[in-house]
Amino acid sequence: MARFCSLYSSSSGNSTYIGMAEEGVLVDVGVSLKRLEEAAEFQGIDLSSVKGVFITHEHSDHVKGLKPFLTKYKVPVYSSASTLEQLCLNGNIPCGAECIDMDSQESAGNILVKTFNTSHDTPVSRGYSFYLPDERKISVCTDLGYVSDEVLENIRKSDLILLESNHDINMLRYGSYPMHLKQRILSDRGHLSNEACAETAVTLLSGGTTRFVLGHLSKENNTPDKAYAETFEKLDMSGARINIDYTLTVAGDKNKMIRL
Repeated sequence: MARFCSLYSSSSGNSTYIGMAEEGVLVDVGVSLKRLEEAAEFQGIDLSSVKGVFITHEHSDHVKGLKPFLTKYKVPVYSSASTLEQLCLNGNIPCGAECIDMDSQESAGNILVKTFNTSHDTPVSRGYSFYLPDERKISVCTDLGYVSDEVLENIRKSDLILLESNHDINMLRYGSYPMHLKQRILSDRGHLSNEACAETAVTLLSGGTTRFVLGHLSKENNTPDKAYAETFEKLDMSGARINIDYTLTVAGDKNKMIRL
């Protein structure tokens, strides 16, 4: 049985567990090792069974706990060559750690992983699709300004997707952020809005995705209720029935384990 758990998901820190009962992987380690271990223990996840860490990009909310995690658990870290290089330069990867440049696909234990590019304000930013031994496909797609054809092609037919629903556009526009930061978030190299997330969910549902987890919510420019309502409304208008045709949850800290 496939397992998915958002251990942490926000603009403050992100880490996601994907796997089976006997092994799994992490996407990002954007919280302290102590917090990660506490969340994993709460969910009954044995971090010693993790076969690799997949890094989306080098921003601190995705890598701040990477070095202590790799120091203790000594598993490979996967990402693009340029991201791995930057992480080494920044001191986020300990000396001697196994770094794997991931161009298209790799295996971590019995899990096949395929990567795709996302549009974000870093030299390289990646999303991932995980193909588990029971033939389930789980995708992680956050930190992107828009959903490109490449992204959509790679996340289609996912059984479950963690999809960014970062901000409510009006909250952001009329909020306290400085103009340059608002413009960055709203740009094609920023973050996905609730509205864009909802539209993508409708497209994915028509292709067979039935489990949606909304993630990477801004604490300043969004609320879980707003994110949920936007995607629910769009899916409802398409004729889909909640908890019959699809499930919808909002990721946060120490979310409940989802078993597929």
